[in-house]
Amino acid sequence: MNNANLQNSILPWAIALIVIFPILILVLGELIHRYQKEDKPLAVTLQIIRNLVLPVLALMLFLQKVLQLSLTSSLVKGIQTLFWVCLIHASLSLVNVVLFEQAQTNTWRSRVPKLLIDLSRLVLILVGTAIVLATVWNADLAGLATALGVSSIVIALALQDTLGSVMSGIALLFERPFSVGDWLKVGDVVGQVIDINWRAVRLQTLEREMIIIPHKLISGDMVRNFSQPLRLHAERFRVGFSYEDPPNLAKQILKSTALATEGILTEPEPQIFTISYDDFAINYEVKFFIEDYSQLEEIRDRFVTRVWYAAQRNNLMIPFPIRTVYHYNGPTSQAKGRSKKVADSLQSIPAFVPLEKESPPLTTLAEGVVLQHFGAGEYIVKEGDQGNALYIIVSGQARLLTSDQQGIEREILPLKVGEFFGEMALFSGETSPVAIAAVGDLEVMTLSLNVINQMIERQPSFAREIGQILEIRRRAIAAIKKNNGRVNA
Repeated sequence: MNNANLQNSILPWAIALIVIFPILILVLGELIHRYQKEDKPLAVTLQIIRNLVLPVLALMLFLQKVLQLSLTSSLVKGIQTLFWVCLIHASLSLVNVVLFEQAQTNTWRSRVPKLLIDLSRLVLILVGTAIVLATVWNADLAGLATALGVSSIVIALALQDTLGSVMSGIALLFERPFSVGDWLKVGDVVGQVIDINWRAVRLQTLEREMIIIPHKLISGDMVRNFSQPLRLHAERFRVGFSYEDPPNLAKQILKSTALATEGILTEPEPQIFTISYDDFAINYEVKFFIEDYSQLEEIRDRFVTRVWYAAQRNNLMIPFPIRTVYHYNGPTSQAKGRSKKVADSLQSIPAFVPLEKESPPLTTLAEGVVLQHFGAGEYIVKEGDQGNALYIIVSGQARLLTSDQQGIEREILPLKVGEFFGEMALFSGETSPVAIAAVGDLEVMTLSLNVINQMIERQPSFAREIGQILEIRRRAIAAIKKNNGRVNA
């Protein structure tokens, strides 16, 4: 009778282990295959259930229900412990998938840092381990809890600085005021975030140095983020001009220089402010915007360099605090010096040599000539400008450019000392079909139409030379536009 009852109690469990568990394995395998094809994170949890939870559960039921081993047996307790460990592992994986892996963007679940998730998993594992020890092994946890409490206090006091950084790091990672790639200013340090870990933030400065700042210091200091919420950064630069220079003219020159500088945004456009009237100058502040903070030094260098050239071209004086003693020799002394410089420049240009002996002195032409300086990359003439002067290169080199059918700027030919440009718009009365850009430091003479007529009267061969060069350049422009940027050999 006892054997019959035993067989009746064992038979259902044996059938369940032989039939139901293989079916569950097959069903889970199909689900895992489908979710993997759809790239769903739930497939990982189902793999844990299929490969760990179900086999250990089957073994545990086989030992308890089929073999009828005692629950106090060490083997049964060990299998029960393994089952609970696998079940806790699967439960944590399921919670992670449901709450965090499938979290939508800009929700609190997507902002939870991985460090906090890992710490929470550790706490839950410890709690689960304590429950298993108490229920399966009948362990007394009171003494263990007391020992852990005392040791936790000792460890916390010994590692209070590290733990403070960890807790500050958790708060920063949860709030996410910055991310990897952002440019920050923390105290006096400016750098780009290259790494954020559980203890500190690593910044790379413009000097390519790595600075490690603990989270505890960041949480107690003011942090400026140059990359959020917008990547725009406003840079300010101050410069002073003489009291003799009209403020509106100075502000106009500074604004046009900023707009022509590569890297400075046109929207929002630069702003110019008159700041103060100091001992030696009127101070102005230029506020311009850039998009890439890593290019700040290069952009600021280009702008500050061009300010000098723009000031020279427009006769703006950048004063400095020295004592200057002026010797006044009459109203024509400065004009004579300027005329002599222009005359010497004209004399050095082959187009005006040799000069006729009976011609009037070159200084008579200098009154209608202006010497101007340009920096590398600056445009002397832009395509579409109105022509009102002829330019002759005194020193440096320039590039003659035009746009092809696709609007891409192409170089026609280089221009050297003694060569001129601006003749196309000056003599045709139309806008300039070309642009002229300085290669390096460039000094040019600007000659008005009246001065050009005097020069042609002085040396008629100059008119023929202008006509020949004009025709050559027109053919080169036509070839570029016809061949879409390709110049025929």
